[in-house]
Amino acid sequence: MIEKERIKVLKEAAISDRNFVLYWMQQSQRAEFNHALEYAIQQANQLKKPLIAFLGLTDDFPEANERHYYFMLEGLKETQAALKKRNIKMVIQHISPESGLLKLAKQAALVVTDRGYLKIQRQWRKTVADKIDCKLVQIESDVIVPVEEASPKEEYAAATFRPKISKKLDQYLVPLSETAPEKSSLNISLDSLDISNTAEVIASLKIDKAVSKVDGYHGGTSQAKKQLQHFIENKLTDYPDLRNDPTKDYLSNMSPYLHFGQISPLYIALKAMAEKNPGNEAFLEELIVRRELSMNYCFYNQNYDQLESLPQWALTTLRDHEIDKREYNYSTEQFEQAETHDPYWNAAQKEMVLTGKMHGYMRMYWGKKILEWTETPKQAFEIALYLNNKYELDGRDPNGFTGVAWCFGKHDRGWAERPVFGKVRYMNANGLKRKFDAEGYVEKVGRLKNNSD
Repeated sequence: MIEKERIKVLKEAAISDRNFVLYWMQQSQRAEFNHALEYAIQQANQLKKPLIAFLGLTDDFPEANERHYYFMLEGLKETQAALKKRNIKMVIQHISPESGLLKLAKQAALVVTDRGYLKIQRQWRKTVADKIDCKLVQIESDVIVPVEEASPKEEYAAATFRPKISKKLDQYLVPLSETAPEKSSLNISLDSLDISNTAEVIASLKIDKAVSKVDGYHGGTSQAKKQLQHFIENKLTDYPDLRNDPTKDYLSNMSPYLHFGQISPLYIALKAMAEKNPGNEAFLEELIVRRELSMNYCFYNQNYDQLESLPQWALTTLRDHEIDKREYNYSTEQFEQAETHDPYWNAAQKEMVLTGKMHGYMRMYWGKKILEWTETPKQAFEIALYLNNKYELDGRDPNGFTGVAWCFGKHDRGWAERPVFGKVRYMNANGLKRKFDAEGYVEKVGRLKNNSD
């Protein structure tokens, strides 16, 4: 079942008698548990048309680089093959998504797309809706509860968001059944990029190649499901107690796969819930409440990538303390090269650069210290986002934008006032040492470095 609240008509038009139904895949890059795909198949069957899936591979997605593209292409290779097994041709073209879509749409009776929450994703869909001459329908498939159903406004914090989304969960935590296409599109002749050799495709793209791929994570739905199963079987029980210890790996590591839409959050939630595990409450809080709070933030606050997105109390207190003397004042380059006086901060930065993922607890400390050691809060916010988006596999994601903003007071309350931070929550190295073996974390990251030499 595809709930009506997931469906939004972006352009109303009569359905024309053209060659095929077109699914514009952008956010939900998977061939299963994908509401947009299943809706497109159902529509194609009703119209007695084949279904074509299309993805535009752009050179200039903001802040994306070789690390991100490599992971994405690994996933797309699998998705294309999986769609082929379902008799659906997937066309991938080296072109800006909205431009490629508008060209293909001239042959389409109907266009179906998925939903993204960032400004560029919304602009692409608006551009297409303004210019397309056929019906355009958007289906929301990368959240459990559609963002506008979860809340009609930007939420102050998890405490205000949790009761609202919790009331809706029973309605949306339902399996998604697959529909078989009645007409194959495999014999339709359309130009498509050969992505079988990922390295060759990367070489052909005009993208930033300064940040190379990582070896620890490989893209694709099957890899995501394998990681998830390992987490459920071996880590979920202890997740509530050990998730904040970066010397141990008790996280799900789902965030890169969720970012690229290679796995459905609904699939993850249903798999976890099927186990009746005591760790589920804490895990589902992160997967649903915290993750979808980040969608709420990016959807309703168009300044999500700027300091101005913070609540007024945080903006006021940071500005009041902007002239406070900083004990340390580092440049972007010093932060990027992990050249601070703090071995724990340096280890967190190195972990992100080397592996494409920083432990979630350390990311809080990392962001707080950038605020503490930078001349102004505005510069600190920009540096934290720049580094996060450049090196994290899930950079440029609502979760990442929200995580950085949290370090500056978003979704939090005021605390005891102190220099530089004002009333924004403070973290220090002694706090790390009380929670886990901080020296052990530095040693763990040091071994990563040695392995990469």
